[in-house]
Order: sequence, then structure tokens, then C-alpha cells
Amino acid sequence: MARKRKKEKKIYHNIQNKTQLENKIKIKKYLFLTLAIVPILSLIFFAGYYIGYNSIKNDKQELHSIMQKPINFNNNDTKRRLELLKDIELVEVVEKTAVIKKRANVENNHKEEIKETIHTKEKIYTSALHEFDEKMKIPPQNIKREVKIVKEKPKLAIIIDDVSTKSHVNAIKSLNIPITMSFLPPSPARPHSAKLASKEDFYMVHLPMEAQHFTAEEPLTLRIKDSQRKISSRIKRLKKLFPRVKYINNHTGSKFTADEKAMNRLIYALNRYNINFIDSRTTAKTKAPLVLKNFGKKYISRDIFLDNKNEKVYILGQLKKAIKIAKKYGSAIAICHPHSKTILALHSAKKLFKDVELVYINKLD
Repeated sequence: MARKRKKEKKIYHNIQNKTQLENKIKIKKYLFLTLAIVPILSLIFFAGYYIGYNSIKNDKQELHSIMQKPINFNNNDTKRRLELLKDIELVEVVEKTAVIKKRANVENNHKEEIKETIHTKEKIYTSALHEFDEKMKIPPQNIKREVKIVKEKPKLAIIIDDVSTKSHVNAIKSLNIPITMSFLPPSPARPHSAKLASKEDFYMVHLPMEAQHFTAEEPLTLRIKDSQRKISSRIKRLKKLFPRVKYINNHTGSKFTADEKAMNRLIYALNRYNINFIDSRTTAKTKAPLVLKNFGKKYISRDIFLDNKNEKVYILGQLKKAIKIAKKYGSAIAICHPHSKTILALHSAKKLFKDVELVYINKLD
């Protein structure tokens, strides 16, 4: 009986040892497969990332190469140029967002700043609807003006707001018509705007001001509660960044321009540096006409926004309205943004411009 139990115990131990051996073999097998698969997956991932990054980089280089030359719509490469022009927004947003996300992984202590930068960058390419109070369905109309009968051609000044990148400047200059570029002040999302402006003979500054409702507030936006010292310091800083600036217009600002005290502080600061204010009229309640009159200054304001809708047909229709306004009053100011469809519409409108004289904003009477 004892011999039988000893034999069974031996068999049990043999089976147990065999099972343990099989388990060890399985573990080694899985470990080997894991070690083999991980490098392969890593190689595939980095290869894909490298190819994708190079693809974006090459598109960006090609875009800049083409946009540095005037667009000739008679060339055989017209189709490719148009495709690249349409992709201006897409290429820049994808590239800069990728850089920001990379920073986010490294600079954990600056999450709030990075998050704001991403949000601001995503909002760069929006229609003029972001300029005025978004609860309004249409922008406020301009003030009534005296109808003029002029012998010479009426003047039309087109201002392109939100200019902040080299591709914006190249696209605008490729039109070969006098257009006033209004540059946003430098920020984390657009650090080179002042340097780009310094290369231009004439430019404006698109100054961020407090709105009734914000979707994406710009850094260092002027607010109605800002003191005279703070506002004057901000204008002094802008003068250093843009030493040849003679005109500024408001970016958003539906709340700021409607506050008489805030506008008094702003115009006082601008006068110290001989800078003129052009009202983008983002609110019908603007106090700019009253304040400028009190300072003995002429009130100059936008007549029409061109690209409330990012549609070429709509923009062309707005341009026709702008020309009609110029013919009625002798001059007109139109504001738009550096969208690809806006650039294409302006190029298509060259025949319309035969009835007006396109001028920079400083050439208006």
C-alpha cells in the first residue's frame, strides 16, 4: 500500500514538473514574440510619422515657393496653384498644431498657455463674423454720409485684417493691387507679424479690443477697465513693434468701442504717437464718432465687410456693393480677411475695379 502511494506521488510530481516546464516554454515564447513585434511596430510608427511630417513640410515649402511669385492664371500650372492656394489654411493649422502638441508633452508647466495658443490658432481662419457681436445676424451699418458727385474715379480702399503669416503676405501681394494689410500684434500663435510688417512700405495694425462676446480672445486685448497708463503703455509698445504705423483699426471691440471713457483713453494715447483710428464698426453703439469729434479728429470707418460668408460668389457680391457705395459717396472702405476664397474673389474682381480707383487707406480724402 505504501509502495503504491509512493508511486502515485512520483507520477504526480512528474506531471507537475512537466506542466511547469510547458508553462515556462510558453512564457519564453510569448516574451520572444513580444520582443520581436515591439521593434517592428516602433519602426512602422516612426516611418509613418517621418513620411507624414515630410509630406507636410514639402507641401509647406512648395506653397511658399509658389506664393512668392505673382499668380499667373494663364500658366499651365494654374490648377496646382489654385489647389495650393485653397490649402493655405489647412497646411498652416496642421503644422503649427503639431508643434504645439509636441511642446505640450515637454512643457507640462505651461499647459494653460499652450491650450490658449491652440485655441487661438484654430480661430485665425474665420469669417468676419468673429469681428462684431456674434449675437447679431448682420454687422452694424455705417453712419449716413453726404452723397458726393465726383468727376474723377471714386476711391475704394480694401483693408485685409488678421494678417500675421508670410503666406498671408505672399497671397495678398500676388494680387498686384493696392491693398492695405492690417497686421495683428505678435503673439505665441503668430510671433513674426511685426517682422513681416517691417518689410512693407505701408501697413496698419489690427488692435484687439474687448468684445461683448468672445469665441477666442487675443492676448493683450484692451479692456474697458484698463487704466490710461495701461492703454498708453500698450500703444507705446505697439509703436516700437510697428515704428511706421499711422493707422490702427479694432479687432473685435464691440464692447470697448461702445464705451466712451475707454475710447477717450485710447484716442488720447494714439494722438501722442500721431496714429489715426479707423473704426471697424463692430457695433452700432460705437462712441468713436463722438470721441474723435471731441478730439478734433475726422471719423473714418468701414463701409462693408466682404467675407462674412466664406463663399466666392458672396464675396464678389459684397465687392459690387462696395463699388456702388464708393460711386455714391466718392469713396468707400471695405474690410476682409486673408482667406483663400477671399484672395481668389479679389483676383476675379479685377474687371469690376475698372470703375473705381483702388487706393491705400492713407490716400482717401
